[in-house]
Amino acid sequence: MSHQWNSASARAPNLPRLQRQAINSFEQGQLDKAERLCSAILEHRGDDFDALHLLGFIHLQRGRFVEAIGFLTKAVKVDAGSADAMSNLGLALHGAGRLEDAIVQYRNALALAPRHPEILYNLGNAHLELDRIDEALASYDEALAHNPSHVGACVNRGNALLCFNRPAEALSSYDQALAAMPGHPQILTNRGHALRRLNRPQEALADFESARKKSPEFPEAHFEAALAHLTLGDFRAGCKAYEWRWKTGAFANKRRSFRQPLWLGNMPLSGKTILLHAEQGFGDTLQFIRYAPLLASSGAHVICEVQPELVSLLSQLDGIEVIAKGCELPHFDLHCPFLSLPLAFGTEPATIPAKIPYLAAPAASVALWRDRLPSGHQRAGFVWSGSPSHKNDANRSIPLVRFDRLFENLPFACVSLQREMRDADRDILQGLSNLWDIGPELTDFTETAAVISLLDVVVSVDTSVAHLAGAMGKPVVILLPHAADFRWLRDRPDTPWYPTAKLLRQPAFDDWASVIDGLADEMSARAGAERGR
Repeated sequence: MSHQWNSASARAPNLPRLQRQAINSFEQGQLDKAERLCSAILEHRGDDFDALHLLGFIHLQRGRFVEAIGFLTKAVKVDAGSADAMSNLGLALHGAGRLEDAIVQYRNALALAPRHPEILYNLGNAHLELDRIDEALASYDEALAHNPSHVGACVNRGNALLCFNRPAEALSSYDQALAAMPGHPQILTNRGHALRRLNRPQEALADFESARKKSPEFPEAHFEAALAHLTLGDFRAGCKAYEWRWKTGAFANKRRSFRQPLWLGNMPLSGKTILLHAEQGFGDTLQFIRYAPLLASSGAHVICEVQPELVSLLSQLDGIEVIAKGCELPHFDLHCPFLSLPLAFGTEPATIPAKIPYLAAPAASVALWRDRLPSGHQRAGFVWSGSPSHKNDANRSIPLVRFDRLFENLPFACVSLQREMRDADRDILQGLSNLWDIGPELTDFTETAAVISLLDVVVSVDTSVAHLAGAMGKPVVILLPHAADFRWLRDRPDTPWYPTAKLLRQPAFDDWASVIDGLADEMSARAGAERGR
């Protein structure tokens, strides 16, 4: 009996054998070979789940998220009962920035494997990126309930707690992570950051030093150490380490790439044109522009590139050319970011250039406001909160409701300089008869400066208005959290940056009540002193 020859069956590969080879190649790190083998399987069996899943996972590992999504979506359609495939599809969607879709897949996977710590961890990460801190914490807690030694869940639980402004609890999570992975530089750095938030900079420095010993080029450890050194008044070490900011994730994309050299005090400037450029917030520009006249007096032509909102005010500086960020830059020979100027000048706390006032409101703007403010009283301006988007807003801003008793008996005509108003604060403001709101009329910093020039005192949390009042030589009371920003140093009621400033600090974490009680006493004393004169 003769048999017909089937050429197709003769050419058909041994698919199980190819599958084993693909898995072995993957496990040995031979991803190109594994990819080719999976593709060969799919040429003959396009709905092969294992090949689709493995090929999708290979693309995921290589950061090819679009390709990974395509193969993993097909794998899930072939086998809707695979929690691993759904979880990996979630990771691919997550990597592509499709966080809501990723959450759907993580939840689908958890419906099949409800106690899977890794999927719970990934779900928590997606929630954390979306600033859904409650949901993130719940996911991490559940992951740790099933696997208490899951390092990632411990670390990111700590990160989520920091977002909730709960650094003491975050510290406990980092300790738990370090118990499972001792000496890890990122965990040590996160722990040190929590210690800084608790106003324990010396202890924080020990963690940063351990992290740097383990990983000498880890930029976040150097940068965090800089902030601790500066807080403690060690400007020599702090200013030098602060230059590591440009290598951190938070600052790397803000670094300017100029062909002209960076100036850090390493060459004479006479006859040169130097560009000073704003890099962070309004307050930073107002604080550090004090160095520009010093450079001009050394014979340099100084160009200051600043935020557009500050151009009108800062253009009054003698001998300084001021341009708005985003405009075409004129010729310059050297450049320096504003916050590198203390390093360039070798500044120490005792040598901070604090000749005030170095900023003033234009006379025309002052004249426009002179008859618009309450008369017959001493006048005080108030700013109780900064931008809600600021990374430390939970610490530096104070809800207006906490001031309600203060305004009942304050012997001042009170003016709100608050430009960004939260809904809850706006409701409280309507019930405060002794707080006149002019915030909406303050269209730029020139207007704000004009009003400040007509006040007897400014009260502000750590915002740009505090810097503006200090730079104008106006009496200013600055309300600070327990772990204040590095520029305010520690354990002192004054600041070498602004001689007319009085600092009122929280004596303990989140204790604004004591600060406001102290403010009531301070304002009464100021009113009494003025009446005495």
